[in-house]
Amino acid sequence: MTKETAGTPQTVATDAGDARITWHRAEEPAMVLAVGHGAGGGIEARDLRALAEVLPAHGVSVALVEQPWRVAGKKVAPAPKTLDVGWRGVWPALAAPGLPVVSGGRSAGARVACRTAAELGAHAVLALSFPLHPPGKPEKSRAGELLGAGVPTLVVQGGNDPFGKPEEFPEGSYGLVEVPYGDHGFAVPKRAEISQERALEIVTGGVVEWIASLG
Repeated sequence: MTKETAGTPQTVATDAGDARITWHRAEEPAMVLAVGHGAGGGIEARDLRALAEVLPAHGVSVALVEQPWRVAGKKVAPAPKTLDVGWRGVWPALAAPGLPVVSGGRSAGARVACRTAAELGAHAVLALSFPLHPPGKPEKSRAGELLGAGVPTLVVQGGNDPFGKPEEFPEGSYGLVEVPYGDHGFAVPKRAEISQERALEIVTGGVVEWIASLG
């Protein structure tokens, strides 16, 4: 693991290759929110950027985690087991500040967070755009991963997400925040009754309120 300097992404060696953490630190943090990206994009995703901008003012340091395949410049994500290996590898660096760590991610990253939460000792799980099933294939449900997280969990889901609309989710002991009109990336059409800015406010507001409730 390389030494981290202010404003410089932290490179972390894992068994799946080098991962990268970009920290957005709170002045007096009480918690860390670690969020991984999906299989089709990186930490530039609009929801991840919004969380990194908003949460530090609420006492939460945000760690944006880039999986090794992304750091290596590859176009296609590896198998789920390899993603889990990468996430496990960065965990010691995420836990190093000695604060409770909320394990999170968007899409494929949300699945990773759910699968590994209990074994890593995550304080909670934040699942952004959880891919409940492949588009058009509701019979191939991944609900078991979500329901098996084993820690307090919040799902933030777009109302028009083709990977699973909010009403498709099974009953469970998790919270769910719906972003009206949002697609898998929380983009809302121009004709929607809410603006793109408001959609992201629903994401960040829901997460802030939930994290405050965790104690």
